[in-house]
Parts: sequence; C-alpha cells; structure tokens
Amino acid sequence: MFKKTLYIVQVLCFLLLSCSGDSDEPIKEETKDIIPNNLVLQIDISGLDSSNPNGDGSGLITCTATATNAISYGFKVGSEAEVKNTTGTFSYTCTNEGLNDYIITVFAYSSTGNSISTFKKVAVFVTEKGAQLIWSDEFDTAGAPDATKWGYNIGNGDYGWGNGEKQYYTDRTDNVKVENGFLKIIAKKESYQGFEYTSTRLLTKGKFDFTYGRVDVRAKLPSGTGTWPAIWMLGANIDTAGWPACGEIDIMEHWGHNPTKISSATHTPSCSGGCASTSVGETIVTDYDTAFHVYSIEWTTNELKFLIDDVYKYSYKPSVINSSTWPYYAPQFLILNVAMGGSWFTIDPSFTESVMEIDYVRVYQ
Repeated sequence: MFKKTLYIVQVLCFLLLSCSGDSDEPIKEETKDIIPNNLVLQIDISGLDSSNPNGDGSGLITCTATATNAISYGFKVGSEAEVKNTTGTFSYTCTNEGLNDYIITVFAYSSTGNSISTFKKVAVFVTEKGAQLIWSDEFDTAGAPDATKWGYNIGNGDYGWGNGEKQYYTDRTDNVKVENGFLKIIAKKESYQGFEYTSTRLLTKGKFDFTYGRVDVRAKLPSGTGTWPAIWMLGANIDTAGWPACGEIDIMEHWGHNPTKISSATHTPSCSGGCASTSVGETIVTDYDTAFHVYSIEWTTNELKFLIDDVYKYSYKPSVINSSTWPYYAPQFLILNVAMGGSWFTIDPSFTESVMEIDYVRVYQ
C-alpha cells in the first residue's frame, strides 16, 4: 500500500511540474541604457597664431569631439541645423565679416540613443570681402573685340554728338582689334566715307549696364595734337531721357593739344562740365602715352569719386548742384573711343596715326 501511495505522489509531482509553465523560452533581461561621458570639444581656428588670435581671416574652423561610449556625434553652429557623423570631426566656414562670436554645440550619442552635450563660444575673424568683380574684359583673345560685350557707333554725327569731331567711326580691324592681350583703338588719317580721319567708338549699351560700383580701366593713351581719347559712361535711358538728362560720367578725357593734363567731369541738366559751383577734375600725368595708368571711378548713391592709380583726385556730389536733376540713380553703360578734332581745337596736319591701348576693363560692386 505504501509503495502504491508513493507512486501516486511521484506522478502527481511530475504532472504539476509539467504544467507549471506554458513556454520553455528563456526570460529576457531588461536592456540597460548606455550613457556617454567624458565629452570633450576642441575647436581649431585656421591660421590662429600670436599675430592672428582670431584666425587668418578665412573663417574656417575645425571641431573635434571625443566621448566615452559614443558611436556618433552631432554639431550645431548657433541655431543652424545639426550635422551628424560618426567621425567626431566637423569643419565650418564662418561668413560674417569682421570679428564675431559663434556658439558651437556638440552632442555625443551612444548605441542606445542616449546623449550628452556641451558647447563652446569662439571668436572668429573673417576678412571683409569688399567689392566683387561683376563684369570685365581682359582682352585675352586676339581678333575683334568680344561681340557679347561690345557694340559700335558707326559714322559721324548721326548720334547727336555735336562736338565738331572730324573722324568717321568704324568697326574695321584697321581701327580696332585685340592683340597681344590689349585692346587697341587706332585713330588714322585716311580718306573714308567722305571724312579725313577714322577711329572706333566701342560701347556696352544693350549688353551691359549697372548702377553703383567701381570701374577700373588700365590704359595707355594716344598722343598727337588733335587726338581726343575718352573712357566714359552714359545713362542707359539716353534714348528716352536724352542728353544730359541721362547723365554722363567722364572717367578720363585727354586732349592731345594739352598733352600732360588728364581730365574727369560730369554732365547733368544742372551742370555740364565745369560750372560756377562745380569744378572739373584735372591731373598732370606726364607719361600718359608711354606708361599704363589705371583710371577709376567709385560710384555710390551720393558721390562720384575719381581716382588715378588708386589715388583719389576729386569727387562730385548731388549737394553741389541741384539735387533734383541728379541723374546718377539709374544704370549706365561704358564707352571707349578716340575722337579726332573738335569745334574748339584743330588737328596737327602732320598727324598720321595714334593708338589707345586698354589692358583691361573691370567693374566691381
């Protein structure tokens, strides 16, 4: 009887153990968060040294982050969007000109998505960019001037010039060409179309005009009594407004009968050239025909400033004249030409040919 009872107990225990669970899967342990620590941020400024404590002006900085238990990093500059990577290295170019403070924040992320962060403030100097080149002709391609940049006035007097000029303007290579890196405008004594002299008048009308900026023209001028080279500008609205309402800016004018004097002037409805309240800029340049000089203008909303070889010569402001007729708020185009003769001076009978050479024309804003 005892043996039978013991057997029954053993069977019941076996059944009880067999039914104690409905699965034989192992119990999973709860994943523990991995928290990064020891986050270090290093910021290197390009060109930083004792002479340039805020960098070399390029604005380039390189950020390097390290942290224990981190598999990736995120970088933020100020309020800009976060940039993530796994290297912990981040390069950024600061663009605000001058000396400015930047807040750099770095995040370190672990494999469980946990993160920590830190930040640093860094002062970075960025060089002022100044005016940017918006249009130029370097005259590097031999032959005719670039037709996408330059057009021509052809003839004499058909455009209302009214200065008693004696030349006939052409677009022939006899009078204009690009050679050895220079634009050459050639004034010649020859019988052509009923006139005794020929030359060229190039202009950017309908191809390029601008409002405000700086113009640099590096040129060597022609010589000879009767020559009248000019580097100048006219208002793009001349066809509707007329002259001088459109405004004229003479960056450089030269007359062969007064050889060492370089002139600059403006023409408006209130004053054409020199007037009672307005002078004409005049500078002595003795080597005008043997050396290149840079003839420039800086044009702003309230001033025309004339320079030669980056040396200030004189300025012209709307306050000097009736500001209601100040036309220099609108686009102007460029003109290069060599005229021959005028209503108030004659041409040397022995004149045969002379050349104005232009190395480049550059416009900045």
